[in-house]
Amino acid sequence: MSDQLEVSVVIPCKNERDNLSFLIDEVGEALKERSFELIVVDDGSDDGTDLLLKDFAQTRPWLRHLRHEKSCGQSNAVRTGLLYAKGEFIATLDGDGQNDPAFFPEMIDKIKAAGPQCALAAGQRMKRKDGALKMLSSRIANGVRQAMLRDNTRDSGCGLKVVRRDVFLMLPFFESWHRFLPALVVREGLGVVHIDVVDRGRSHGTSKYGIFDRLWVGIPDLFGVLWLRKRRMKIPVISEISLHSSDS
Repeated sequence: MSDQLEVSVVIPCKNERDNLSFLIDEVGEALKERSFELIVVDDGSDDGTDLLLKDFAQTRPWLRHLRHEKSCGQSNAVRTGLLYAKGEFIATLDGDGQNDPAFFPEMIDKIKAAGPQCALAAGQRMKRKDGALKMLSSRIANGVRQAMLRDNTRDSGCGLKVVRRDVFLMLPFFESWHRFLPALVVREGLGVVHIDVVDRGRSHGTSKYGIFDRLWVGIPDLFGVLWLRKRRMKIPVISEISLHSSDS
């Protein structure tokens, strides 16, 4: 009997102590009927995040804390969580509290219902609560990305995603890779399903990963993903041929 968990939730964060104080229990409530773990990847925080997690872990055995001694960025934090995760599915959300983990059960079930050829459930935010500049930068970035990559995803930057772990591990890794997951999954010949999710306003603090990385910094990555898609070899259809007769 397998002891694998159904889902590992990964939260990349930097100095989000106040938001984690409610987000951790929201994850626990959303997945209380599932076998799960929550991995908080602390990307070099200096706001007491470590003390909060140590305190919370006393009564939440499903909580894990991974720490980068120096900040390595959001993509690296997501990847760290992925590499240490034990779940069949990897669920991601941002540490700013704007993503509601209550959508995770629906996302997991939707991938399962779509069958093994579906690898990703991607949240798409409705009625966004971000400021005008952040929304404009995201709208431009999503528009350019969709025009070039045609991944049929209008909001690739939404932090709410659920991915099959075995597929996630196959994907090429690079800076900002988490923003291109739909295109990278499609590149593997696998399907993506979309879930409309409710966006929430940030309760505490400000963004630690910047606004303009959605525009200028992501342009080389965009062309890189386009190149990767064009250079994808044929996707083989594989079957294993039995070499041994079955026992009588």
